[in-house]
Amino acid sequence: MKNINKNKIFDYSKNQKVKIFTPLIVSKMKFHLQKNNNLKLFFKKINQITQKKSLENYPFMPVRLFKKFKLTSINDKDIYKIITSSGTSGDVSRIYLNKKNAKDQIEVLYNIGSSFLGKQRYPMIILDSKKTNQNKNDFNARRAAVIGFSIFSKKNYFIFDEDQNLKLEYLKKILSENKNKKIIIFGFTDIVWNFIQTLEKTKLKLNLSNCILLHGGGWKKLADKKITNDKFINKIKKNTSIKKIINYYGMIEQTGSIFFECEHRYFHTSIYSDILIRDKMLNIQKFGKEGIIQLLSIVPSSYPGNIILTEDMGTIFGEDDCICGRKGKYFRVSGRIPNAELRGCSNVNL
Repeated sequence: MKNINKNKIFDYSKNQKVKIFTPLIVSKMKFHLQKNNNLKLFFKKINQITQKKSLENYPFMPVRLFKKFKLTSINDKDIYKIITSSGTSGDVSRIYLNKKNAKDQIEVLYNIGSSFLGKQRYPMIILDSKKTNQNKNDFNARRAAVIGFSIFSKKNYFIFDEDQNLKLEYLKKILSENKNKKIIIFGFTDIVWNFIQTLEKTKLKLNLSNCILLHGGGWKKLADKKITNDKFINKIKKNTSIKKIINYYGMIEQTGSIFFECEHRYFHTSIYSDILIRDKMLNIQKFGKEGIIQLLSIVPSSYPGNIILTEDMGTIFGEDDCICGRKGKYFRVSGRIPNAELRGCSNVNL
């Protein structure tokens, strides 16, 4: 990733990106094939090789394989951290990181996030309990997200108690101490919704107009309740006066190369990532057609997570021409594949 300008990660046009992105993906997949017997066996069994010129024809990993196999390209002695997914049922994915890959994840997350949040650090109100994030033996997606996004934080404030109840008086104190200061509020989408519901029940309307709300994951639970993104946003603005709301999309299988939503509510790829959409027969879909999301990232190096087929549905709307000014593909996520295993990001039962 040495050839990438970290300050212009959304400035690479399609032709510029291909010259940098494709060779990096190819070299990393070849490395994983040499180091990982499970991966080698899988690709041999389905007769796929790494000699394809186009990434559209390159072999991909169904995301569920991370639940079934130990997919790592490093020796056990070099494992620095294991991150687990947080589905509410079934097996969990396990992602094996060495120190370099963990460092790359944080660096890429910062480069992407600072394009939307700025490089200055702000106080961060976290919709979670401090105790949940102190368990060093349980490094799941929820804790990984809190730690990851803390790179944008000047100071963390956890406003839930150990039973996940809102500490309302503590929240009021934080807001009073940081009056007229910019604050980031971070939480998983379904927890944000429950937070807003709590404010409504107490008939308390907070003035959070100086805050940025950063949220992601948890949409499956809201979709089951028929809560749309429009309804979610309108409810937040009605009860808090928050003006800037940023949704993000990502998964632990590609931690770091996350997708932030621009002001026109499109997720954006960067120089670190790409997206393809496939139909149910796994053929590539054209822009504007909904299908299964395939994600590509140059970040994974200690495990073979560079090209994965997700269990999410989405649509690409264009490339290099979003009116927000960012280059790269821009897309929306419409939900889970019907009958796919429920795999939340927040690991919470509310």
